Amino acid sequence: MKKTSLGIILLSAIVSFSACKSDSDSGAIGLGTDQPESFADLQLLQYQVPGWDELEPRQQELAYYLYEASLSGRDIIYDQRGKYNLSIRKTIEAIWESPETDKTDKEWDAFRTYAGQVWFSNGIYHHYSNDKFLPAFTEEYFSKLVNAVKPELLPLEPNEDISAFIARLRPVIFDASYVPKMVNLKDGIDNVTESANNFYEGVTQKEVEAFYAKFPQSDHEPEWGLNSKLTKKDGVLVEQVWKSGGMYGASIDKMISWLEKAITVAENDQQKKTLSLLIEYYKSGDLKKWDEYNIAWVQDTSSVIDFASGFIEVYNDALGIKGSFESVLSLRDFETTKRIKAIADEAQWFEDHSPLEAAHKKKKVKGISAKAITVIVESGDAAPSTPIGINLPNSDWIRKDYGSKSVSISNIVHAYNESSANSGFLEEFVKDPAVIKRMKTYGNLASDLHTDMHECIGHASGQINPGVGTPDKTLKTYASTLEEARADLVALYYLLDQKLIDLGVKES
Repeated sequence: MKKTSLGIILLSAIVSFSACKSDSDSGAIGLGTDQPESFADLQLLQYQVPGWDELEPRQQELAYYLYEASLSGRDIIYDQRGKYNLSIRKTIEAIWESPETDKTDKEWDAFRTYAGQVWFSNGIYHHYSNDKFLPAFTEEYFSKLVNAVKPELLPLEPNEDISAFIARLRPVIFDASYVPKMVNLKDGIDNVTESANNFYEGVTQKEVEAFYAKFPQSDHEPEWGLNSKLTKKDGVLVEQVWKSGGMYGASIDKMISWLEKAITVAENDQQKKTLSLLIEYYKSGDLKKWDEYNIAWVQDTSSVIDFASGFIEVYNDALGIKGSFESVLSLRDFETTKRIKAIADEAQWFEDHSPLEAAHKKKKVKGISAKAITVIVESGDAAPSTPIGINLPNSDWIRKDYGSKSVSISNIVHAYNESSANSGFLEEFVKDPAVIKRMKTYGNLASDLHTDMHECIGHASGQINPGVGTPDKTLKTYASTLEEARADLVALYYLLDQKLIDLGVKES
């Protein structure tokens, strides 16, 4: 469960656009300048990784292996967000890198912008609205670009010629009515068939719901369906599991290879156990092994290098079942951790004093491991549009029985703050100089505290009553939205409370 700020979009200076190379001759989108690029509705920001130089060589080696494991899943998130995304991305990259491409044409800038949008959004759907974005260049120009590329560099299907290839991609790219929305939450429709994500194929919403209703429904079950695509084979519903030897097996095997290297330089036995369980999960696809990994991960509270990886958040599935691939590699921010830890240590006080009915409160809040982290790299669903705080795991029973990790991503927050400091936004919309001064003095702290409270206290608060199903079963398409709103409301409820002053995390 994560909170992403509704503001400027961030691009990891380490992840970058792996297909975008700084190229002053071609005007390529890149990160090699002091002023990161802006295009379409996107503003790219660079962030620093303070603390890297203080790591021991063994820790840096560990981080490198986990960095490579993170990036090995790049193709997965593209395919999950739409079955045409990989073909379009590979076509764009073939055009971009082809020496035959004319980058002086008047339509090149429009193609360049579209390429940046695709790379940024991991496909052709906007990272916030989920609507398909359309290019500003013409179909004729696209055909010209494709025809200039050597056929062996394009993602052609067997026995497909260039003309058929262009005809196949034309409606996907240019037709606003064809596969128009990645996840469609509208009422009164079939949210599965009307969503263009690649989690289901040839099945209806009713069939999906009936299929998973047959799984065990106790309060300690795995997140059924989290790591698979549901399809039909000979009229029978079948899960294509994302694992080694299964769907996405090639990418997952690369991840496993890097994770095995990481184990050899793990910081401690608990981290070694956690990484070993993650490998077992990626090899088997067993969701009970996923739970074991999450329990071990929550219990690793001493490692400086931390790594979250898997099919985690379900926001891209209208039914809130299928998890999108993501990885977050980080190191501990010891100084900022003091503030967030002070809040997390009082989680029971906040729970006891919340305005919830007694039946909805946890009698004993378990193990919230709270800290601030400095992101080294993010991938998949966490990049390039990045969260500023994370609270995991998502399984309610693990959170209740074993606790959770709640983190504020300090270098991302810093990048946001720096970008907005001189934007002119306050001067444009606030006329009272005293209010502007107060906002500049306390605005960053207020934002930081809101994130801390949202992640540490909001997501960790409350409990599901006995006999009531998990939110994905009871709230369905509204589950993720309402959970984030609930965490925000808890944070806002306490933001002006005297308790925060007593804890020393704010002055007044």
